[in-house]
Amino acid sequence: MQQQNYEEYWKLTNAFTDYNGRKFLDTLKTCVNFVDKYLKEEYAETKYSRLQLAVAKVNPISLISVRKSINQLVKLGFINPFLLSYHPQVHDYINAKTNRKRETLLSKIVYSNSSFNRAVNKNSSIKQINFLIQTLIEQGKLSKDEIIALMLVDIEARTEPFLTAYELQEYVKKAKDEDFVSRKYNQVAYLYNLLGKLDDLVFVKDDLYFKEDAQQIFGEDLKAIIKRRDPYLHRLYKNQLQEECEELYGYPMCVLEKLCYPVLIASHIKPFIQSDENEAYDPNNGLLLSRTVDSLFDLKYISFTDDGEMLFSKRVSEDVKRFWKNYRLEKTVLNIHRTKYLAHHRNLMFTIDSIS
Repeated sequence: MQQQNYEEYWKLTNAFTDYNGRKFLDTLKTCVNFVDKYLKEEYAETKYSRLQLAVAKVNPISLISVRKSINQLVKLGFINPFLLSYHPQVHDYINAKTNRKRETLLSKIVYSNSSFNRAVNKNSSIKQINFLIQTLIEQGKLSKDEIIALMLVDIEARTEPFLTAYELQEYVKKAKDEDFVSRKYNQVAYLYNLLGKLDDLVFVKDDLYFKEDAQQIFGEDLKAIIKRRDPYLHRLYKNQLQEECEELYGYPMCVLEKLCYPVLIASHIKPFIQSDENEAYDPNNGLLLSRTVDSLFDLKYISFTDDGEMLFSKRVSEDVKRFWKNYRLEKTVLNIHRTKYLAHHRNLMFTIDSIS
């Protein structure tokens, strides 16, 4: 296994998690129109600054978030570095009539043109998703630990476009020895979010399969295992959490940090995949959280007592614990139904800790 610096890993940018949402599509369309309008103008930082201002007009967020959103489009392969071109199927993506069609187009764009090493002012031919999928072809499935381990691979230093089973386990050991997931939990969540959106890939619990292989292995049970969200019911579920915040605090906000982020996540307490139809869209089975808190909560690095005190997984580093130690959920959020869901969440965290 090639030696590499611990900090060399697959770096994603994730300003957006909903690739069908209006903000994502408006930002993409603005970038495409800008590229078309200034096609003959060479790249310069002043050109990039003008694009940032154009994006900020249609998506009024901070300039830091604007830069992240543009870089995400570059890393995913929608927009090419130096703002001189874009993927040929971008217009089809923007104008797609259904989310299902966009899912297929997203997969084509990401597989053919993404590189996490790219930036607006930097090109790269290193394709992390291709490497991951080629490894999946070789192995048949990838566990959560193996997906995380792949993020440490220096693809450029390799001769083969995949990892063997032995090499994969070496990287799994390396990731655990260096406590990679605790330090880079946001990056892990970003990769999981992207993989969950790609066509013909499916997570069965924490294992990634090609959908056809999973159907052969799990048969009719697969539908129950990979239950998909109903987009309308999920929207109503998030609306109810926002309305609850408005009643309690006057505005939708992260119920832990008490900050009105422009993007808030309707985070399930009992995981969606483990919930029945009533639990899946029960607002008591949810908390409105910031992206950072949602990542920690979703991956069971933190949980809460019935009194709202924050609990930490043993997988969380001490500096993270110190930062969050004085945060807690207010009792107004913790009704009797929500505390029952939190008990389930705590048990999941303790179970993961006991086997890790």
